[in-house]
Amino acid sequence: MSRRYRDISLWADVTDEQWADWRWQLQHRITTTEQLREIIPVSASEAEAIDTCLTLLRMAISPYYACLIDPDDPADPIRRQAVPTLAETMRSPGEHADPLNEEVDSPAPGLTHRYPDRVLFLVTDQCSMYCRHCTRRRLAGQTDRPRSREEIAAALDYIRRTPAVRDVLLSGGDPLTLDDDRLEEILSELRDMPHVEIVRIGTRMPAVMPQRVTPELAAMIAKYHPVWVSLHFNHPRELAPEAARACDILSRAGIPLGNQSVLLRGVNDCPVTMRQLLHGLLKIRVRPYYLYHCDPSFGLSLFRTSIGKGIEIIESLRGHTSGLAIPEFVVDAPGGGGKVPLGPQYLISRSDKRVVVRNYEGFMSAIEEPSDYADPCASGCPRCRDDVALGITKLLRGEQVSIRSEESARRRLAVPSGAGRDAFAGVR
Repeated sequence: MSRRYRDISLWADVTDEQWADWRWQLQHRITTTEQLREIIPVSASEAEAIDTCLTLLRMAISPYYACLIDPDDPADPIRRQAVPTLAETMRSPGEHADPLNEEVDSPAPGLTHRYPDRVLFLVTDQCSMYCRHCTRRRLAGQTDRPRSREEIAAALDYIRRTPAVRDVLLSGGDPLTLDDDRLEEILSELRDMPHVEIVRIGTRMPAVMPQRVTPELAAMIAKYHPVWVSLHFNHPRELAPEAARACDILSRAGIPLGNQSVLLRGVNDCPVTMRQLLHGLLKIRVRPYYLYHCDPSFGLSLFRTSIGKGIEIIESLRGHTSGLAIPEFVVDAPGGGGKVPLGPQYLISRSDKRVVVRNYEGFMSAIEEPSDYADPCASGCPRCRDDVALGITKLLRGEQVSIRSEESARRRLAVPSGAGRDAFAGVR
């Protein structure tokens, strides 16, 4: 469902031209309980809870997204993502302000360099809507504006001086809260760096403020291809006609679109709801990419499900729908471990001659392994020889025989002598 904005007294006199202007939408976000009462029923106790929450993460709901909320349903999944509740002020075991340790791997303001070949570049802390499940609630909305030009320049300088970086993800906040000219300055600088092969933009705008996506914006982005855009739809009701049009504008400019959903209790933790979302995304040419387990950020226990629920949802999809519709379920490992894929187990057993697998129905098959296969990479492949191996890849290549935790008590013991010493050389 979606209400006509003129049926809401707050916007009864707004013109179609104003409503279609993303700057008007941004300037007229719902930020107070008084404004919110014009949209949905809010009791005195709820208003008090909201005001308490705003000391932790500000509220901002675009007029467009506010019209998607069902005013008669207190548990509405759209409302749940947009309206603060007192539960956000409660800290549960295992929750942290920066659970992913992004700031530990930050060589410049707003920059996280965790993976070898790519960086996360937070160009602003402003969003068109502050989602209540935001993992960066320690940063989001703190200034409600872009980073300074000096901070942007420092981050760009690091990327320029780091040739290992081939992939840059612009995020925030939401990069599309920047105007076209400011965003183009950043894209132009990145495209002038020969080692930066891919630029990605992470945005929730098509879901919460589709008016931001204009033909002019898409044409500007297209000048700097290859650019990918990662979207954030969590519920099928977010796939309104306006959102579909925004995605179509981007697609027609040759911009590949992927979607990253968060598994949220009370929003999309149902296989049927999730399937409707994924099928709806494909219909508007958006490829489901990731389904995230909700991060253990401060105050998010009300949104987190069990990891088992996510695996159950993937099990309900595999074999029951197109592979194009199935995202990869991942948990961003607390402490800075990065994304870890999770899912049902389809490999049942293996020997040196056969592998036993199952399908979505439980049907099991044995696959013969070739007896004469010789791994070209095990015999001095020149391409692998020139490639820098990391982590478990070193074990598979035979460059190390073990990887041991820095916290292992055995590391404090004397290193074995003789041949055993070589086994521990360089192991971290």
